[in-house]
Amino acid sequence: MAREEKIDQDAIMAALSRVQEPELDKDLVTLNMIRDLQIDGGKVSFAIILTTPACPLRTQIEREAREAVAGLPGVSSVEIKMDSSVPSDGRQRGLLQLPIKNAVAVASGKGGVGKSTVAVNVAVVLAQRGAQVGLLDADIYGPNIPTMMGVDHLPPPKDSKLLPAESYGVKMMSIGFLVRPGQPLIWRGPMLHSAIRQFLSDVFWGELDYLIVDLPPGTGDAGLSLAQSMPLSGGIIVTLPQQVSLDDARRGLEMFRELNVPVFGVVENMSYLELPDGTHMDVFGSGGGQKLAHESGVPFIGAVPMDPAVREGGDTGVPVVISKPDSPVARALIAVAEDIAAKVSVAAVQQSNVIPINMIG
Repeated sequence: MAREEKIDQDAIMAALSRVQEPELDKDLVTLNMIRDLQIDGGKVSFAIILTTPACPLRTQIEREAREAVAGLPGVSSVEIKMDSSVPSDGRQRGLLQLPIKNAVAVASGKGGVGKSTVAVNVAVVLAQRGAQVGLLDADIYGPNIPTMMGVDHLPPPKDSKLLPAESYGVKMMSIGFLVRPGQPLIWRGPMLHSAIRQFLSDVFWGELDYLIVDLPPGTGDAGLSLAQSMPLSGGIIVTLPQQVSLDDARRGLEMFRELNVPVFGVVENMSYLELPDGTHMDVFGSGGGQKLAHESGVPFIGAVPMDPAVREGGDTGVPVVISKPDSPVARALIAVAEDIAAKVSVAAVQQSNVIPINMIG
């Protein structure tokens, strides 16, 4: 009669210590990502706690962990629960002390490049994956977020605080909720600074894994006010491929640097138009976003193609990642959101050098 192999917990942890988290460049055990390890005869179960629910390498990590444990003598089955705990970047949000783990600003040097489209779809993707997400429309002079998210009013205030609107699992605030449609806002810098500060301090956001901030075009008062009111985890630059857009986007990138905000990378929007025959038309040129990223020494996050569905979604309040999730443009935006989430996690872990997760519960 064959002798039954006894599975040892240390052997399992040793096997898992050979599985790398590619973005963080360390193994799962060192990163304290293994939790609730259980052994029942030949059955092994455990949880892997990722640093973001939008991890782009989730499937790879699960597969490699399964193969590592399944290859041990005596193991008959492996059950893995994939979960996440988003680390905080460790920054105190100024005097406001907001329970926001990570804050990411989306900026451009000029209008009309699809900055708000990127911000909206990134926020929705992160919420779809299970994160607690807020979206702050800091474009005081041209607030488009309410229209793009299909919401036209706020819920009633509570305990002297505004409650954010909510759509597609994303909490959001915009000056567009507080002024009449079409009303112009002719504000000087101090009024704008006060409004942005109030959007942070006088709104009950609750605990958020991510606050995505849609900055207005250019390098004016809003970016400075935001950076002064709340330290940012990092910034994203959105540009078109054309040279004129790149020149302005470079100014936005340098604005982040002047404000000591880490630049996570560049997103090239409206990168190309896919024609019915499958070929691509470079309506605004090509390769500009990659060139800007290379020259500035920051990552190129991705290229997002043109698609009429994006405009339709913005007008009707249904983001394209909801209305056409399998379209090329939605897949590109999903990849952008996952890439940003991964970069936020890497920055947060490097900042704190610790992930607050119990190894075995």
